[in-house]
Amino acid sequence: MKAKFSLLFSLLFSPALPAGAESLLFLEAQGVAGYSSMDRAVVWHSMSASEPMQKSSVGFDLLKKFSGDTGDTGTLAVQGRLARDPDAPNRLEPQLYNAYYRAKTPAAYIWAGHSRAAAGLESYFDTHGALLQALPMYGYGFDRDWGFGASRDFDWGDAALSLTSGTGMRARAAGNYLLSGRLARGVLNRDNYAAGFYFSSGKIPEMAGYKVLDGEERTYTAAGADGALLWNRWELRGDLRAGEKAGMRYVAGLGRLGLNLLEENRLKLEAQAVYSGMERMEGWALASGFSLAVTPALTWRALFEYEDAMHERRLVTQLYYYLPI
Repeated sequence: MKAKFSLLFSLLFSPALPAGAESLLFLEAQGVAGYSSMDRAVVWHSMSASEPMQKSSVGFDLLKKFSGDTGDTGTLAVQGRLARDPDAPNRLEPQLYNAYYRAKTPAAYIWAGHSRAAAGLESYFDTHGALLQALPMYGYGFDRDWGFGASRDFDWGDAALSLTSGTGMRARAAGNYLLSGRLARGVLNRDNYAAGFYFSSGKIPEMAGYKVLDGEERTYTAAGADGALLWNRWELRGDLRAGEKAGMRYVAGLGRLGLNLLEENRLKLEAQAVYSGMERMEGWALASGFSLAVTPALTWRALFEYEDAMHERRLVTQLYYYLPI
């Protein structure tokens, strides 16, 4: 991982840039701390110590747009962090979040690298700095994955297809793969709503963040529907999927309600329910929290979550700094 970061920095910050390239560079830093009733101690992560989200970290977010005589031709995105978690085995964890090139062609947008698979809310809902997470952080799907993908926009919505490793944050090639596709009506940023149907099928190992829990590739399938609606100050999001994972059938669902307040929607109040229906391990995770933009660059977030399977109550707070440089 250290070699990957050295190579990325040498490529991205070299003085010579290709003609027609425009860059945006952001500094990202966050501090995370909380209390877990199950551990009966202070914790330094928003989920479990094995998951990458969220931990105290510092990093960068780089976007480079390339253009030619006919307009935009592609985008390079790289987002890296160095995270610290005293509860994690290695204490310091290099994280590579976005790492892809997205090319614009007459037929479709095509990407390669570490990006979003074509499935669920996570295919278009960015939670990279948030405390409230979507279904992948509860064990169903992947927030980002290594591989290839293509998407096309239509007047009525969009369609996307991806072929990825099925290992999430960690690049791995040992016979593992995940094929996903999604068809959606509406574009959220344009129509204030989006509703999609999707599928995933492949052979994947059991993962937790960067760690391989079980190296045996097993069948993974998912079929589901997701939706998002923006109405005045309200936001409603949902995701429901079912399939097979690690030899067991499952049903998983998420519902989230948000309310934006203050000028420029600086304060957001949210409540979320996640159902995990893995065979013999069914349970709910109920959460509520807020996000306050203290300044344009600094956001304060807090979260309370109750997981009934482990009878855990967790209170987490975060200061998140994101500044263009």
